[in-house]
Amino acid sequence: MTIASRREPYILLLGDLFFLGLSLWITLVVRYGSSLQENIFYDHIVPFSILFGVWVMIFAMAGLYSRQVVMFRKDLAPLILNTQITNIVIAALFFFLIPYFGITPKTNLIIYLIVSFFLVVLWRVYLFPVLGFRRKRNVLVVGGGKDSQDLAAAIHAVPHYPFSVTGFIDLHEVASEKVAEVVLESIAKDNVSIIVVDIAHPNAVGLLPALFDVSFMKLQITVVDAQRLYESVFGRLPLSMVSHEWLLSNVSISPKVIYDVLKRSLDILTATCALILTVPFYPLVALAIKIEDRGPIFIRQERVGQNNKTIYIVKFRSMNGNDVGESVLKSKLKVTHVGAFLRATRIDELPQFWNVLKGDLSLVGPRPEIPMLVSQYAESIPYYNVRHLIKPGLTGWAQVLHTNHPHHGVNDEATTEKLSYDLYYLKERSLLLDLYIALQTGKIVLSRSGR
Repeated sequence: MTIASRREPYILLLGDLFFLGLSLWITLVVRYGSSLQENIFYDHIVPFSILFGVWVMIFAMAGLYSRQVVMFRKDLAPLILNTQITNIVIAALFFFLIPYFGITPKTNLIIYLIVSFFLVVLWRVYLFPVLGFRRKRNVLVVGGGKDSQDLAAAIHAVPHYPFSVTGFIDLHEVASEKVAEVVLESIAKDNVSIIVVDIAHPNAVGLLPALFDVSFMKLQITVVDAQRLYESVFGRLPLSMVSHEWLLSNVSISPKVIYDVLKRSLDILTATCALILTVPFYPLVALAIKIEDRGPIFIRQERVGQNNKTIYIVKFRSMNGNDVGESVLKSKLKVTHVGAFLRATRIDELPQFWNVLKGDLSLVGPRPEIPMLVSQYAESIPYYNVRHLIKPGLTGWAQVLHTNHPHHGVNDEATTEKLSYDLYYLKERSLLLDLYIALQTGKIVLSRSGR
């Protein structure tokens, strides 16, 4: 069971398309009034149908279908406004660059921006949350440690969802033989209908038979695995709840044949297209690097790849020396002026498409790390080397969601949190998730945020 249903992003998508279409009809009625003719409507419906497809991709890049937005709806109106302004700019360029459709709807686009903003906000903020008319259900969270407390707080902080946390039982503070008694008392006292429990916790062993008895006898009681719910809420694995047994059961190390073949095919196709488009600009980048200093144009950095194999990634040099990675840790090199621009625009990463074509990297996967850091983290962070079971990538789940990046410095806390995102990707990897990560990466690159 999850708080945000897997169907909800698809419902949002259908609703967005409906209200984008309704906004077009209202715009034409407002603009033309009684003089609105059938041919005017058809002149607009074909190009705008194309734009609707592009716009929902921009919605996805903005995160409007992510679990966090579906559940928490933080700053939703400003996010929709900014996204629709971007969409209108795209539409203006579309009609300017492709005059085939014979319309230049400058005034219509302004009206459309206003109408669509209000309708999409109405849909997402006011209509969507009340769909289904679900009754409020009381939730009891049973777990131990910070991850369980964070989960309880996150559920409680979603007022528009039909869940209310009525209690939290810390398994660290209750004797194992007393846990079942305490939980059953809370169920009766608070009319609990959903129990979220960390089933991997040692003190929960004696609780589970009692919970299943209650669940079978009283059908409205639902028992939920805290680990799975945590993943749904935060998009990462709760490492404090993870055990060796859990990893063996949930993280597949066997090949996903169809997925792997399709992913490799997409890697080759995308890398080839990217190189065809970008290689003609390499001489300009090389000239800029050489003008500032006489060092090498490219650098090769040693990294740890799939199955702990050593790989060498290629970048445009952005520092005043042959940075091979580990020297960054010692702060001996400085970023050049040209290098600062290359890093800000991600141009320094473009040669890594050669690594993708070669097969050392994928487009999407955990980012490869410096060998010296891998050795340290493998000693200090449990399950760290599990991230090396799959091929590293140009971008990854941690890159688009994790905000506390360690930046190649020794930072156990930040790296542990980053690992929780990497393991989530390892468990949930799919072409749809890869597409979402790629769209989010495009957003980050265009906004020059993150690194």
